[in-house]
Amino acid sequence: MNYGAAPLHPGAGAPVTPEPERLVGEYVCNIVANAWVNDEYKHLVLDVPAPALRAQAGQFFNLLCPSPDELALWARRPMSIYAIDRQAGRLEFVYKCTGRGTLGMARLGPGEEFNIVGPLGRGFELDPGWRNIVVLGRGVGLATLAPLSQMAAEKGVGVTALLSARTESLIVSADLFGDVGADVVTLLDTDGTSSLENVEATLADVIAADRAEAFFTCGSNRLLQLMKRLGREHDIPGQVALEQTMACGLGPCYICVRTFEVEGELVLRRVCRDGPVFDIQEAVRW
Repeated sequence: MNYGAAPLHPGAGAPVTPEPERLVGEYVCNIVANAWVNDEYKHLVLDVPAPALRAQAGQFFNLLCPSPDELALWARRPMSIYAIDRQAGRLEFVYKCTGRGTLGMARLGPGEEFNIVGPLGRGFELDPGWRNIVVLGRGVGLATLAPLSQMAAEKGVGVTALLSARTESLIVSADLFGDVGADVVTLLDTDGTSSLENVEATLADVIAADRAEAFFTCGSNRLLQLMKRLGREHDIPGQVALEQTMACGLGPCYICVRTFEVEGELVLRRVCRDGPVFDIQEAVRW
C-alpha cells in the first residue's frame, strides 16, 4: 500500500511547501525484542521489509498500537526512529510508556506482529561543508536525535552530544552516541549540571573550540530557546525535531498544525508533513 501523495493545497492562493518524493508504505513486521531499558523506557526492535529501511534520521513511523484494555484506540501513534540497521534489516524505537498506546505496545513480545506506516516526514539534513555539529536533547528527545549520530559518522562529521535527563539512568542513547565516536556530555538534574546556566556555559565552550558548525535539538522548549538564541548570536544554523500530537500522520487531517515565524511572518505548518524537522530559527515557543 502506497500513501505517497502530491503536495496538498490548503486553500486558494495559499503557498504550497515544496516536497520531495515520498515513498511510504504499510508494513506488518515481526518483533525481535521489546525490552525495558529503565523504569520508564522500552526498546523495540523490528524486522522490517527492505522498503522501510529507506528511513532517514529524524523521520518517524505511525504505529498501530494494540489497546491495553477493552476500549479501542482510534489513531496510530507517531514515533521517531531510534536506529536503522540496514545490514540486519531492522528498525529500532525507544519509547516512554505513558499513554494507552505505548502501554499496549509494552505488552508485545518477540515473535508477535506489529503494523507500522512510514517512513514519514522530513528528516535531518547535514550540509556537506560541516565537519563538527552539536546535538542537545532531553528526555525522549534523545531517542529522536540518536540516529543523527549514525548519519554524521557515515559522513565523517564530528558530534558533540549534550544529553540531558532527570537522572543518569534516563540517558537512553549515550552508548549509541559513544559507539560512533561522539563526544558525550551528560547533563543531569540530580547533580545540577542540567541547569540552563551550565548548559549555556558548556555550549559556549564548544563554540569557542570551533566545534559548533550547526545545532540540533529535540525534547525541551527551554533548550530549543537557548540554542535558538546562541545560534542567532553566533550565526550558527540549526534544526529542531518537534514532538506533536498527530492523527493520520500523512497531512490531510491538519491535527498537528503549529505556528512558525518565517521572514517575520507567522505561518501555519503541519508537523507531520512539513516536518517534524524544522529550521531552528523558525520554531516558536510552545
